[in-house]
Amino acid sequence: MKQLDFEHGTVTGNILGAAVPMLVAQILNLLYNIVDRIYIARIPEVGTAALGAVGLCFPLIVIITAFSNLYGGGGAPLFSIHRGKKETQEANDIMNTSFSLLCLTGVALMVIGMLLIRPILILFGASEGALVYACPYMILYLIGTLPSMIAVGMNPFINAQGYSLTGMLSVAIGAVANLVLDPLFIFVLGFGVRGAAMATVISQFLSAAFVLRFLTGKAELKVRFLRSAELAKYAGYAKEIVSLGTAGFIMQLTNSLVTICCNHVLSATGGDIYISVMTIVSSVRQLVETPISAINDGSSPILSYNYGARRPARVRKAGMVMGLLILGYTVVMWSVIVLAPEALIGVFSSDPVLMQDAVPALKQYFAAFIFMDFQYMGQTTFKSLNKKKQAIFFSLLRKVFIVVPLTYFMPYALHMGTDGVFLAEPVSNVIGGSLCFITMLCTVLPELKRMEQA
Repeated sequence: MKQLDFEHGTVTGNILGAAVPMLVAQILNLLYNIVDRIYIARIPEVGTAALGAVGLCFPLIVIITAFSNLYGGGGAPLFSIHRGKKETQEANDIMNTSFSLLCLTGVALMVIGMLLIRPILILFGASEGALVYACPYMILYLIGTLPSMIAVGMNPFINAQGYSLTGMLSVAIGAVANLVLDPLFIFVLGFGVRGAAMATVISQFLSAAFVLRFLTGKAELKVRFLRSAELAKYAGYAKEIVSLGTAGFIMQLTNSLVTICCNHVLSATGGDIYISVMTIVSSVRQLVETPISAINDGSSPILSYNYGARRPARVRKAGMVMGLLILGYTVVMWSVIVLAPEALIGVFSSDPVLMQDAVPALKQYFAAFIFMDFQYMGQTTFKSLNKKKQAIFFSLLRKVFIVVPLTYFMPYALHMGTDGVFLAEPVSNVIGGSLCFITMLCTVLPELKRMEQA
């Protein structure tokens, strides 16, 4: 597989060379959950109810993914910085520490989830009717916790070594398997909602197997599980990984928190139909944000490597290219949301009642979509340059301190009902995104200038 040269290749070429395969990979990765929802929504007679029930499982799935990104998203930038400094052994140690943390956490989450799944789903807003579909789905899904975390959490280390096409293939294998197995298990074999979870688990095992085979075989730097005698030695690395990964972890965890809060308020102000509406809105958000995430993830190792190599001009250029690509894409997608929302919603459901409520909800939710770009650009830069405090603060600011209070304040205090839930997001994007981006410009650019003059 071709390996990208982060040090001498063109910045734009490196970002596109990393981002395009990541985009394909992340679009395919969406298939794990989104394809499940598409097929579940079309189960005869129970589709809409089952879709809402699976939507209640989404916060728990996000929590599992958040832990994957805690170690992968925290470890990969450090890994790249050390590679930029030519500190190969330290880079390898960081990758091994991340892998060990992933494995231990994956087993723990699976056990805890299995024991507490029913009360957790009730806490997330599940009714007795929803539990009929949500519990079986989530119990089966939890079996694949460890392979899912390995596939998601270790893929950044493949990309960080410049093997973006291999990273894409690792996701493609699982996604294609899920695409084929979903209709087989749901409809042909008649397993219904359980079939969707079974297909996802098998796909996760296949993806994880490919990742491990590459990282233990063909990769430049190879991964292994830490021995018990090494745990104390690498405790410092574990602390660094968790510290840097906390920002992304909080961002995803707070996404889960927001979803839980939204489901509670929507259930009270609009009924169960609006939980299905939020499931669709969340699915559309995943769909349209995937290219943004790919551009960010493709830019991150270039930012980190050149920051470690003390090449400030390449860091600035990487940030500029990242910003232009993100903003250009957003203009196109925002236009689609405004002009043809039915096309996006129709991917997930053809229910006319659901469509009637989902169209205005989608437009409200994405009203200030461009300001989310500023949040992403700022967060990616902070994380890539090892700015832990800033990354964590702005993750908390937008979701915990702005969105969550607004989710309750606007529907109840301002008497906006369900509209208030969906409008809380754009308000937070404007405030949180602007502050994050301005702070990034005011702190990072002067540092790069000082680095250049040194």
